[in-house]
Amino acid sequence: MQFIVIARDGTDADALSRRMAVREAHTARIAEAKAAGNMLFGVAMLNDAGNMCGSVLVCDFASRAALDAWLAEEPYVTGKVWINVEILAGRVPPAFLA
Repeated sequence: MQFIVIARDGTDADALSRRMAVREAHTARIAEAKAAGNMLFGVAMLNDAGNMCGSVLVCDFASRAALDAWLAEEPYVTGKVWINVEILAGRVPPAFLA
């Protein structure tokens, strides 16, 4: 099953520093998920100042429960970077997967 994850960072003064503190662990985990075929695409959202303020992921997991389990251990979740996470079911057209 494919999902779109829209994750917004906190807006407090320490939000960007929390993100940067766990960014290396996050990118390593994303690389593992990509290698396993779970992560199809990701992008950092930027605010007006050009700073990262959230993420959008397109992923493929066996179930919503599997995605939820993965998110529960995601460094941006455990590090309280992503404060608001929206998950939508989706389907990537074959032309974009080729």
